Amino acid sequence: MIDLYYWPTPNGHKVTLLLEELADAGAKLDYTIKPVDIGKGDQFEPAFLGISPNNKMPAIVDHAPADGGAPISVFESGAILLYLANKSGRFFGDDVRSKVEINQWLMWQMGGLGPMTGQYGHFHVYAPEDIAYAKTRYANEANRLLGVLDKRLAGRAFIAGDDYTIADMASYPWIGVYDKAPIDLAPYPEVRRWHAAISARPATQRAYALAKQVNPDAGKPMSDEEKKRLFGIDPRK
Repeated sequence: MIDLYYWPTPNGHKVTLLLEELADAGAKLDYTIKPVDIGKGDQFEPAFLGISPNNKMPAIVDHAPADGGAPISVFESGAILLYLANKSGRFFGDDVRSKVEINQWLMWQMGGLGPMTGQYGHFHVYAPEDIAYAKTRYANEANRLLGVLDKRLAGRAFIAGDDYTIADMASYPWIGVYDKAPIDLAPYPEVRRWHAAISARPATQRAYALAKQVNPDAGKPMSDEEKKRLFGIDPRK
C-alpha cells in the first residue's frame, strides 16, 4: 500500500496520473490519498516534514518496498514518478536508450516547464503587485518552452516516441493551467494534439476527478492568508 500525500495541483496530478495508468496497464499499485491542504498550511506540519523536508507535496510512503524492508518515503514529484515507474516496471522504457530519452525530458519538465510556468502563474494570477517585467519575463519563457515541446512532438505520438511515459505525465498537468491567465496554445498545434490525446485517456479522467473529491472548493478565490501559505510562509511563525 502506498500513502499519497496529495493536493490537486499540477505536481499532485503527475502522481495520480501514473497510479491510475498503472491500474489500466495491469500493474496496479494500491494507494490511499492523504490530503495536504496547502492553503491551510498542512505542508508545515512536523509529521509531513518528516516525509517531505522541503514542505512541498506530493510525497509518498511505500509500505511494501521491493526489498521487503521498512517503508520508503519519497518527496519531489519527479523522484516519485521514477520510483513508481521502476517499482512497477511500466512507463519508463525497456532499455537504456529509451530510459535516457525519457529521463532527460522528465528533467526538462522538472527544471524548466514546471518552474517557469509556475512563475508565470504566480505573477499573472497570484502576485499582490502588478510587475510588468516579471509578467513579460515568465510569459516569454513559458512560450519558449512550449515551442521546444511543440518541435519535439512533431512526428511523435508522445514526448519520448510512440509510447506514453512518465515524461508525458510530468508535462501534461502544466499545460493550460491558469484559467484566469491562459497561455494561447494556437501557435503550438503539436502540443494541442498531444494534450487532447492524453485528456481523452480514461486514467487521466479518473485522476483529475480526484481533484473535486479531495478539494471541493477548488477554483474558488483564495484569501490573502491562504496565498501566503501556498507560497511557503509557515503560519506558525
